[in-house]
Amino acid sequence: MVLRSENLWTFLITVAIICRVSQSLHFELRSGRTKCISEDIKSNSMTVGKYTVVNPNEAHPSPPSHKISIRVTSSYGNTFHHAEDVDSGQFAFTAVEAGDYMACFTANGHKPEVTLSIDFDWRTGIHSKSWGSVAKKSQVEVMEFEVKQLIETVNSIHDEMFYLRDREEEMQNLNRVQTPKWLG
Repeated sequence: MVLRSENLWTFLITVAIICRVSQSLHFELRSGRTKCISEDIKSNSMTVGKYTVVNPNEAHPSPPSHKISIRVTSSYGNTFHHAEDVDSGQFAFTAVEAGDYMACFTANGHKPEVTLSIDFDWRTGIHSKSWGSVAKKSQVEVMEFEVKQLIETVNSIHDEMFYLRDREEEMQNLNRVQTPKWLG
């Protein structure tokens, strides 16, 4: 029983370390251009995002040319966030349908052409929860906090496994339907 317990703790600690990996992006966008980033999100998953146009000269206010438009949509065309002429912002929603969600950034046209640097942090599922603020608010013991975080991570992995199993079954059914009789 001790061996199983040690293996469980090793597994849980490994999962916790892996889940702490940041999912932040930094990319460049030229004036008048659009760049889209896609994320496969399962239904009923919490999603949060934060974006900022990096100011090239932090000593001064951001120039008017450093504005973007952003639209976050589902694969069915539903818009979950839209902002025009902004230099930063954030969004949060619970996905109502499973599929690819797309965040499209458009740099306003400007002459002469400029290249904008954008920081974008998009988190879904277990990664979207701000565990640091939960710990501060409730003043829980450190170990209790870690155990709750690990339980949440394990539950998320469990849900993800069922989701992947369903997707695999859909793909197998699709392959069965599309396989010509002379191959099968």
